[in-house]
Amino acid sequence: MKRISKKLTLAALSTVIGLSLTGCGGASSTDNKTASASGADNANKQIKLRISWWGSQPRHDATLKILDLYKKKNPNVTFESEYSGFDGYIDKLTTEAAAKNAPDIIQLDAAWLADWNARGLLADLSSVNLKDMDASLADSGKYKGKQTTVPIGKNAWGIVYDKGALDKLGLQMPKDGITWDDFFKLAREAKQKLGKDQYVLQDMSSNWETYWSYQLSQGKGYAITPEGKFNYDKDTYIKWVNIFSDLRKEGVVPPADVMTGDKELDPKLDLMINGKIIFRSAHAAQASSWDSMKPGSIGVAAMPKAAQAGGWLKATFFFGVSQDSKYREEAAKFVDWFINDPEAGEISGTTRGVPVSSKILAQLQPKFTPADKLTVDMIDQTASNTQKYLPTPKGWDAFVTKDYKSIGEALMFGKTNPEQAYNDLKKKSSDYEK
Repeated sequence: MKRISKKLTLAALSTVIGLSLTGCGGASSTDNKTASASGADNANKQIKLRISWWGSQPRHDATLKILDLYKKKNPNVTFESEYSGFDGYIDKLTTEAAAKNAPDIIQLDAAWLADWNARGLLADLSSVNLKDMDASLADSGKYKGKQTTVPIGKNAWGIVYDKGALDKLGLQMPKDGITWDDFFKLAREAKQKLGKDQYVLQDMSSNWETYWSYQLSQGKGYAITPEGKFNYDKDTYIKWVNIFSDLRKEGVVPPADVMTGDKELDPKLDLMINGKIIFRSAHAAQASSWDSMKPGSIGVAAMPKAAQAGGWLKATFFFGVSQDSKYREEAAKFVDWFINDPEAGEISGTTRGVPVSSKILAQLQPKFTPADKLTVDMIDQTASNTQKYLPTPKGWDAFVTKDYKSIGEALMFGKTNPEQAYNDLKKKSSDYEK
């Protein structure tokens, strides 16, 4: 997911909306009753729904076609579309929400949900039919047991690898999943067949998502709790970074200077694309990008497991409905139709990721490209044994994207040791805990 300026935008959201809502609550019970009472008349009443999203031109084009289709099926409904690229999207939305003028239907990123939910900005979407969606995926849109957002695209956290390179070494990934121990064993076997300047694994010492996967798989819970509390298990963390210290010494992972020069999906600097490594952690939605640079050579797998699963399903995006909307019921009806209607699914395709409805996915799969099938394959492998996805808790974005990375790189360069690295992480966490 994109993380550009999220610290700033979330801060802006907290400040601007906080000022606006001082002394005010969400919609009153009277507002709710009025909206409910008017729902029965909405079938005949002319309704204009504002809807906002960000994305590329193919997503814009598909969404506009979907809105036209909905209008044909519901002649009393029209739309006011607000769409753009990612940059500036949340800033504009923040300003609108502060003025109680947010769009009725809003495309949201997982990183914003904690703040929006805490401020009561999102309406109840429990009426939306989610029976054809993975339960763990649907739950990622809940807040305090209530469905306040709905996933509109499906993704997963797992492993992408150069299958062509692995095949040449006479090695294979097991189709039913792999444990961490066997994963590291496979990596060592591969290294024995490679040259001095060829490596096997991305150095995951500074990759926070992969460590979170490892700790979850060991049954030690989330590294940061849903409430925003530091929960890195010391013994598990030290074991993790020592594993990579050993792999670095053995040449299974690249030296620090080589690894820190890696730039994901850059044709020249991506270590998997230029043949320096075979495996790296990734999101399923990214698999097609690697396949475009190494056609037919890319493989995918679920994140390695231990006592529990290591990977998780996650939404690419969510739809939410503004609590201040005069047409919450009609907006929720549209969200339901958007994820469940076969014609809408046909138009949308994979412009927002893999469809969340199993029925729509089955309908589209025969038309998928080999790259699309890689994404679906990783999602399917992950879905068979998955953890519940936890978005980065409110206020912790800089910890995972900056602090964890810098401390991990200090380990890679030998400028600190595992014990001190853990202590530094714990100390840093005090800046983020509430």
